[in-house]
Amino acid sequence: MIDEADIRIGNYVAYFDYNMEESVFVVEGILDGYIYNSGLPRSKIPCEKANPVLLDLYQLIKFDFIRGVPEEGEDENIYSLKYNRLNSLHIRHENGCFQPVTESPNGFVPYGRPLVHVHQLQNLFHALSRDELTL
Repeated sequence: MIDEADIRIGNYVAYFDYNMEESVFVVEGILDGYIYNSGLPRSKIPCEKANPVLLDLYQLIKFDFIRGVPEEGEDENIYSLKYNRLNSLHIRHENGCFQPVTESPNGFVPYGRPLVHVHQLQNLFHALSRDELTL
């Protein structure tokens, strides 16, 4: 189940179809406890039937995050996505945890809570860049 207040248009969420297979879709609208997408049965499902999509390394890479290169003095556990000419979003992946980090004079320092779901990463990226993070 996903809380209506946690998602926004453009987020990836999932539901179990009639064959009990998890299907991922993009939120096209949210209203009165329903999530809308033109590809859904009846074009909507109740929020309580939608599930957050777990974040994993495969998805991070599909979103064009690039792993640090140790030969260039970078931390191989930090994945970066440049979102404008000067700034990047950095995520440290260690022990199955995705922690946002930022550059400081002392290296990378964590901020915020670890990310668990794809929509959390999308919302963080949108808050920082005002752009959509899409596959």
